[in-house]
Amino acid sequence: MTAAAAAVVPDPRDAAVSADRLTKVYRIYDTAWGRLREAVLRRPAHRPFRALSDVSFELPPGEGLGVVGENGAGKSTLLKIVAGVTRPTSGDLSICGRVASILELGSGFHHEFTGRQNIRLSAAIVGLDPRELRQRTRDIIEFSELGAAIDQPVRSYSTGMTMRLGFSIAVQVEPDILVVDEALSVGDGYFQKKCMDRLQKYMADGGTLLFCSHAMYYVTSFCERALWLREGQVAADGAALGVVGEYERFLMTKTGKTAEADAPSGDDPAASPARILGIRPLDGEAHRRASDSWALEVEWESREDGLGFHLAVGLDTADGVQVCAFTTQRAGLEPLTGAGRHRAVVRVPRLPMTKGDYSACVFLLDEESLHVFDRKVQANVLEIDAQRFEPSLFEVAHEWEIDR
Repeated sequence: MTAAAAAVVPDPRDAAVSADRLTKVYRIYDTAWGRLREAVLRRPAHRPFRALSDVSFELPPGEGLGVVGENGAGKSTLLKIVAGVTRPTSGDLSICGRVASILELGSGFHHEFTGRQNIRLSAAIVGLDPRELRQRTRDIIEFSELGAAIDQPVRSYSTGMTMRLGFSIAVQVEPDILVVDEALSVGDGYFQKKCMDRLQKYMADGGTLLFCSHAMYYVTSFCERALWLREGQVAADGAALGVVGEYERFLMTKTGKTAEADAPSGDDPAASPARILGIRPLDGEAHRRASDSWALEVEWESREDGLGFHLAVGLDTADGVQVCAFTTQRAGLEPLTGAGRHRAVVRVPRLPMTKGDYSACVFLLDEESLHVFDRKVQANVLEIDAQRFEPSLFEVAHEWEIDR
């Protein structure tokens, strides 16, 4: 996790980030002695690996750009170049404003230094004066909630503690441009929500975000535009929903399965302040006919009075295609609050599907429908038997008009 200072003061008329044909080629050596042999003999002993090839884009101030793609597509390399961690082999990059970044866990930290000393180191990199440093140090420690651990060496931190410190430093120095890699997937559900809330505020205050994630839900929530990288090249660049849809269709075609879950919950559900307890058809009977009514019951529990929740329910076919979804937020309902056990029922007065077996994918979301407290899939919640051959999955209301 690093922060880097930009050389110019941002002008609202300029692009915050402008990349022109960025290319990055790494040298791959087969043995540890390859680099030395190359230097002594002055003969190539490496294989070139092109991580990025002619990547161009512009990110205007106050907007979010999501970077998506498979592992090894060049996403992290691109973010490292923008953050100033590495330089491109060729191409031009223009940055207007101060940049802070959250990259791999622990990058940019001196592991023998304490958390407090690393705060000072990061502040020096971004050019904070002593007065700003004193104020920001208090804010960073308070946001990170590390307590007495702030004066312990970073090498003693867990991955979650390292992420807390890195994120706290990055957002509290008030950067013009924030670069975020997949690091936010680490940590408990409580702090993940806190990070998402802070990112949302950062964007609302006019911040500029370059965001890389496998969670497509977050990409479309934070970013107006998205950049799809494939084998180091730009496969698509445009509106976030369109690019994400194109990328997910590519993954489904390639694997025959659905793309990655949109917003994975925390690694340890027991650590989350809320969790789903049960999902079942209301009358316990999953069998239905087309045009019948149907209802699904969801139970969950909350450990905190002050938390608000929205529910989202999706119905998926056996091969993983989501055919419909319902959310309490989209229905105009207020967030559900209060500690203890809760129950909700979603009713469908008339099933439009004509055949098939369906599973329910249920999300327990925060009051902004952004952070996922818990996610569960329940198979065989709905089974529709066709009475005759049905050529389609849905029954769509329609009329015929015929001229004789």
